[in-house]
Amino acid sequence: MKILIRGAGDLATGVAWELFREGHRIIMTEIAVPLTVRRQVAYSRAVYEGRAEVEGVTGVLAGSAEEAIALSEQGVISVLVDPEARVRKIWQPEVVIDAIMAKKNIGTMLTDAPLVLALGPGFRAGTDCHAVIETMRGEALGRPIYRGSAIPNTGVPGMVGGYAMERLIKASGDGRMEPVAAIGDIVEKGSVLAYTGGKPVYAQIDGVIRGMLQAGVPVKKGMKIGDVDPRKDESLVHLISDKSHKIGRGCAEAVRTLVGRQYGIVALAAGLSSRYGGNKLLEEQVDGRPLYEVTLDKLGAFSDCTRVIVTRFPEIAKAAGKRGVRVVINQEPERGISHSLQLGLTECLRQNPDLRGVLCMVCDQPYLEPATMERLLEEGFSYPGAIVCAGHGEQRGNPVLWDKSYFPELLELTGDTGGRQVIKRYPERVRLVECGEKELADVDIRA
Repeated sequence: MKILIRGAGDLATGVAWELFREGHRIIMTEIAVPLTVRRQVAYSRAVYEGRAEVEGVTGVLAGSAEEAIALSEQGVISVLVDPEARVRKIWQPEVVIDAIMAKKNIGTMLTDAPLVLALGPGFRAGTDCHAVIETMRGEALGRPIYRGSAIPNTGVPGMVGGYAMERLIKASGDGRMEPVAAIGDIVEKGSVLAYTGGKPVYAQIDGVIRGMLQAGVPVKKGMKIGDVDPRKDESLVHLISDKSHKIGRGCAEAVRTLVGRQYGIVALAAGLSSRYGGNKLLEEQVDGRPLYEVTLDKLGAFSDCTRVIVTRFPEIAKAAGKRGVRVVINQEPERGISHSLQLGLTECLRQNPDLRGVLCMVCDQPYLEPATMERLLEEGFSYPGAIVCAGHGEQRGNPVLWDKSYFPELLELTGDTGGRQVIKRYPERVRLVECGEKELADVDIRA
């Protein structure tokens, strides 16, 4: 998906890094003179250095919105000086994340994108955004909040090595930043670290300088210009913090949850298994377990979706019910797969009439990966109106994600060909999500 992140500081960088590694395209926006203290692990550094590599992932400065969009498709994170995030109107991302960390909302709106997230205090989920990500250290760090706000800012940094406020390096006067020490230096309490407005700034504790503003930045007295880590571990200078990683993973979780809530999954498990010569869903074993249990395991990974299984077998119905999957009994399996699909789709819509789409899967694809199902949902979210199929090369197969615009036609199908009739009508709307060849294999005959 296309994800726009407002801000490119160290916390925003942790978010970008995690989402980029999951395959999303990222554009980050920044101000012309970034004020990131931990700039060695921040893509904001690209603003004045042209590029910034953080833990193997590169951010590159773009000179225009068009260049930023092009760079986002070239295997890098794009960084653009664009304080108002005007690139959003051109790029139209699926997700906008406010990671400015201003401790207040300075312009982000719920309508900025289909999904809007915000980091930390100053936002209210359901009003300013769809989810707020907790940034306060503690057990709740990184947790997505779907109703309400994050813990208010205390102004006190987290405790590290027995120190909190003492870790901060603050400007002693108004004026330009003139560093004396550098990021990565080991310093002693009382040593001069910088001059601001011509006045010296002293270290409050022994440690390693983990972050410091670049030379020439205008600062105000009392402003945070750096921090000292009492652990004296120089490697920390070049690593994204555990806090940033956790916040990034929280954003990824929120995206999956919010996308999942807008889709249904229908699992078809009512077939006659005529070619198999028996009840393959109960008899066929995969790693010592029957086929239907393998499918139920996959459904378990999508608890945010509206999940329905259509079956005629009491064993499957009982097992699905125990796992919280809605069960529809097909008492007329001879009417073919179209009838099962319609039963499942009707139940999904009864549970959630506002679904954006439904993913239809069969229960005899034991090697289908949940990650492929997730990519199908994301592709459908990114391309409204598409029919999204799993595929390998030129081969197309199940599952298929149907946009809501096709529901009326699906509900009119007859026979045993299922949605293939609808796909033939709209070949230009079909999008393939690449998966492993083995994932498409189904069980039709006994091994």
